[in-house]
Amino acid sequence: MLGALIAFAPMSIDMYLPGLPTIAAEFGAETSAAQFTLASFFIGLALGQTIHGPLADRYGRKPPLYAGLALYIMASIGCALAPNLATLIVLRFFQALGGCAGIVIARAIVRDCCDAHTSARVFSLLMLIMGLAPILAPFIGGWILWFAGWRAIFAGLALFGLACLFAVWRHLQETRPKDTIASASIGAALRGYGDLLRDRYFMGYVLTGGLAHAGMFAYITGSPHVFIEVYGVSAQNFGWLFGLNAFGLIASSQVNRHLLVRYSTDTILRRANRATVLLGLAMLAIAISGWGGLPGLLVPLLGYSITLGFTGPNANANALAYQGQRAGSASALLGALQFGIATLSSTLVGLIGGDSALPMALVIAGCGVLAYIAHRTLVSPLIAAS
Repeated sequence: MLGALIAFAPMSIDMYLPGLPTIAAEFGAETSAAQFTLASFFIGLALGQTIHGPLADRYGRKPPLYAGLALYIMASIGCALAPNLATLIVLRFFQALGGCAGIVIARAIVRDCCDAHTSARVFSLLMLIMGLAPILAPFIGGWILWFAGWRAIFAGLALFGLACLFAVWRHLQETRPKDTIASASIGAALRGYGDLLRDRYFMGYVLTGGLAHAGMFAYITGSPHVFIEVYGVSAQNFGWLFGLNAFGLIASSQVNRHLLVRYSTDTILRRANRATVLLGLAMLAIAISGWGGLPGLLVPLLGYSITLGFTGPNANANALAYQGQRAGSASALLGALQFGIATLSSTLVGLIGGDSALPMALVIAGCGVLAYIAHRTLVSPLIAAS
């Protein structure tokens, strides 16, 4: 169930990606304009988590889920009926505002029940479950697009939200620690954001994981244009290429779960960061030179996706490790900052534009380098001092 809740982002993003060129054509806009439906979704994910986190600490994990999922369902129906691109962009924001309740609260529930090391293993296991979304969603979305049009994709997302709402009502147990009931309040949680922003340990891990994953969101934003329009891949086959990278992410997250038996989270994270930099720069070099065409581009892209299976679980687990009294707020700020960075990276891909893979590769490489710098400057000195 937690895997399904965390999967709201990839389901809502990846399932409609094959339809981006079709959406742009129907509304008489450029593909780069249609990509702002992604940017508005990322903004909603970032801002919404800052709301749901404090509410989860104050009122429990389940009530904000009910409200968020209801909003998601209504916004998804609205997207299916959108009369123009501007309306779709606005409704995508509200769709994210509701769907992010599942993301932030699922992370908080893991923190409620597990310590740091166990949390990293659980996050890796959840990636196995929710990782099916990036594999299946573009493939399913491509076939729905073929048979019923892009509006039916959003109708399917509304049904997914309804199924999750029913499952939460029937089966999810409340996990908020009892000792937070009396002490937690919305005002206290909001003041706690300031403390978290000044926490070098917390921010170091948040930025390390967030910047690395921002490269993936640059890929998500740029890949429909690059694969379908630049390299001529069909909307149906787009799902296979997209799923290949998602499979790499899933596989590495499970390897990470087993490596944690022998190695610390920081050891794995440090080595993964090095690989992220090298693969991002290799992708940039291939995009500039054009060497190898699409297969040449896919090799470092797959490698970059694989490193994220090590980066995400370990960075998130360490960031939340000592935030038990404010796990909801910490999870919310973590998600807000990471999706905020993702919004910047995806927007940057659209702003750079161009009829090549260079904008996507440039942003991915930059994200990998910045993630490495964040870990080296903010986290590594604290680990060495301890």
